Amino acid sequence: MKAGHIGLAVLMVLLAAWFVFLRPVSLGGSVLYVVIRGDSMEPSYLSGDLLIVQAATSYGTSDVIAYRVPSGEVGEGIVVVHRIAGGSASEGFQMRGDNNPSRDPWTPRGTDVVGKAWVLIPGLGRVLVAIRQPLVLAALAASLVVGFIIWRGPTGRLPAPAPMPAGSRRSHRARPPASRPDRLPREGRLR
Repeated sequence: MKAGHIGLAVLMVLLAAWFVFLRPVSLGGSVLYVVIRGDSMEPSYLSGDLLIVQAATSYGTSDVIAYRVPSGEVGEGIVVVHRIAGGSASEGFQMRGDNNPSRDPWTPRGTDVVGKAWVLIPGLGRVLVAIRQPLVLAALAASLVVGFIIWRGPTGRLPAPAPMPAGSRRSHRARPPASRPDRLPREGRLR
């Protein structure tokens, strides 16, 4: 098996694993990627960390969850990552950040919960936020195009000569034009 085939097989396995385990909710999966912003969950989660949350069948006190601010509330739809301090899915959870002295003003119900903290990747959120900037995206796209051109390399072929009309003959030696100074008679040369 060639190295290219092995690489392709590994890539296919990784894509299949991502599709099954790490596909985001927006693509029909069960996980959400959340970039931590602020210091309300320090020291557990720092600003700029990437947290992957996964839907669970139940949530209880002390679970770290991501939830959307409930409809009709100030900040509706914003995703917040905090710890459950009490309550229930039907009545609404009491939420609190680890670094906050008081509870959140919202009491999300089970339908507002996106998922439970699953995987933390420290600092990766900063990279993802930077990559999403238009100028950075343009630079990455240009780099990929240049890299592809360099990787492909030259084709090694010269363009085919134009066909000669029927009946014409081409000399094996190209004749220099008569106007070149080194072909002028000795008297006409500049000194």
